[in-house]
Amino acid sequence: MFLKNNAIDRIRLSFRKDKELYAAFREILGFYPHRIKFYKQALMHKSASSRGGKGTGEHNERLEFLGDAILEAITSDLLYHQFDGKREGFLTDTRSKLVQRDTLNRLSREMGLDRLIRSSSHSNAHNSYMGGNAFEALVGAIYLDRGYGACMYFLRKRIIGQFLNLEKVAHKEVNFKSKLIEWTQKNRVQLEFRLVEELRDNHSSPVFVSRVVLEGLDCETGRGYSKKESHQQAALATLKQLRSDKELLKAIFKAQAERTIASEEAEAVDVDPE
Repeated sequence: MFLKNNAIDRIRLSFRKDKELYAAFREILGFYPHRIKFYKQALMHKSASSRGGKGTGEHNERLEFLGDAILEAITSDLLYHQFDGKREGFLTDTRSKLVQRDTLNRLSREMGLDRLIRSSSHSNAHNSYMGGNAFEALVGAIYLDRGYGACMYFLRKRIIGQFLNLEKVAHKEVNFKSKLIEWTQKNRVQLEFRLVEELRDNHSSPVFVSRVVLEGLDCETGRGYSKKESHQQAALATLKQLRSDKELLKAIFKAQAERTIASEEAEAVDVDPE
């Protein structure tokens, strides 16, 4: 097993640089890193990154991308075996609660990971996603350093075993629509929930399909047995989309800026005396 060399790792640790960092990761992970460079990169926010030899910033966004996929795969595995017989919708909803930004931010704080993140003071004050992003990047670092089995150990033994109760998470109510509304109000972005389609399932029960529209731009859809449920699912999918799709985010803020300018010009015309 990947943990069998930990005794050797402890002996080698005294001869290594970054001894305190190795010890900090041992406390967080439950094992010592082999290649510390991956873990250093996982803690490097873009605002504080150096430039690599190929002109690429040595920050954690690529590791975050990798860790996000691994985190989703492992949580799917854990939930599949934990909740035997539960339907796909229940498993998907519970997985979303586990990997949502609030949960990952909280884990980062409780583990002490957030104290190790390197960033500019300005970004640290304004980026509420930084801890959760670093958590995903950490999972990516573990995968590159130790493989899938180490990622499974970390999540099953360290995270589920110490910080999360799957039963409580599964039955926790999360209002994703309210979270999306809060985000749009904070950023002054226009939001619309648009009913796209109304269907019937195999039992002739109505199924609603709704789409989130931000500043006139189509975002993700969601479906449910009520309009409220379809709004929740569409909001959840859109929140994930906003976190991963940087081009969409730019387009939304560009449309918002253009709308604001047009509105200000129209108001100026209304008050302009002849």
